[in-house]
Amino acid sequence: MNFSARIVRRFDDEIRFFKGWIDGPKAVGAIMPTSSVTARSMASVIDPASGLPVLELGPGTGVITRAILARGVAPSNLVSIEYSEDFHTRLKLDFPEVRFIRGDAFDLDATLGELSTSLFDSVISGIPLLNFPMAQRVGLVETLLDHLPPGRPVVQFSYGPISPVAARGTSFAVVHHDFVMRNVPPARLWIYRRPV
Repeated sequence: MNFSARIVRRFDDEIRFFKGWIDGPKAVGAIMPTSSVTARSMASVIDPASGLPVLELGPGTGVITRAILARGVAPSNLVSIEYSEDFHTRLKLDFPEVRFIRGDAFDLDATLGELSTSLFDSVISGIPLLNFPMAQRVGLVETLLDHLPPGRPVVQFSYGPISPVAARGTSFAVVHHDFVMRNVPPARLWIYRRPV
């Protein structure tokens, strides 16, 4: 893609992002779209050779979706859940071969429908978890890990200095994955996994 096409796509992403933020700031949870640097770091945990699909939560404008596909995941092997109707509609146009599902990740099995018994390689989450109560966050991570082989990661970004999900009293461990200064605001990435 040439430079001018990248600029146009970025401007378009930012316009869609700001519209989504104005319509539902709690659902968007950020002041700018995720940077491509953050998206690449999140996608780096994926094992494209596993043969398992990848689950993406909260793709928003599609920055992380692009990074997942660039990591080598076939579009047909990506399942992506988006809550916003506007983002969902646009994502289906931008990535027609990706399986986008409009729904609530906190009601994962109902949202996944026929895929509710599927096993995924990893989960890449852009959900603004700090907007939700801790019990709901812990429940989401536990549910996500139920859909992964032991040892495989759920990666989550956050703007806070500590993990948005407490691991105390849970079946999983949390580790800091990355700190990305080239994001507005700077982002911290966290990995949740169960032991092998």
